[in-house]
Amino acid sequence: MTSKRFKKLKENTSEIAAEGIEKLIPLIKKNCTTKFDESIDLSLQINNKQKKSEINIRTVVNLPGGSGKKVKVAVVCEETKSADAKSAGADIVGGDDFIEKIKNGEINFEKLICTPSMMIKLSKLGKVLGPKGLMPNPKLGSVTDDLKTAITDAKSGQAEIRNDKDGNIGVSIGKKSFADDKLIKNYNTIIETLEKEKLNNSVKGDLVKSAFITSTMGVSYKLKLGKSF
Repeated sequence: MTSKRFKKLKENTSEIAAEGIEKLIPLIKKNCTTKFDESIDLSLQINNKQKKSEINIRTVVNLPGGSGKKVKVAVVCEETKSADAKSAGADIVGGDDFIEKIKNGEINFEKLICTPSMMIKLSKLGKVLGPKGLMPNPKLGSVTDDLKTAITDAKSGQAEIRNDKDGNIGVSIGKKSFADDKLIKNYNTIIETLEKEKLNNSVKGDLVKSAFITSTMGVSYKLKLGKSF
């Protein structure tokens, strides 16, 4: 059942021509009529079906304006590095005992970081962590000896860009309470990352077939992207 609040929002936005991010941010914010600080989210569909292969994008980006989210970070490391991980801001730190807890389904964190030497043991939990998208990955900076940097990045505002099997990507650029310029900076950083992914994957034609922007409880608008897509 559609709420009275939602009925007051603009209808048939799918019929409105695509606009640039600068023009759409104020419209999206105007639709944020709930009492909580809504997220501003991008929904992209990429052209992942290529002639020779299927494109699978999975990378992380440090948002210059932050994410506005509190992320609970866990670290699996040697005992000698536990103090460093805790001082860097990790919420949970452990070794073999912690791995055993994860194996038994005790997963109360949103981000997991692991040192290379402990990854051999943690990799056996692929069936537990994989489906949840929590398995550390060296390409994403979550398998590293530089725990301080990894923890700081995860806490300060890091977004994962990952497409599903149908080529859909969902990623937040911040909160309604963010200044417009912060949201635009975060957006531009995500777009720059996708441009690099297009080059790295040697994509033929457009990488992004469609793009929309919305708030958590708002309506979506078509987003106009640059010519490079």
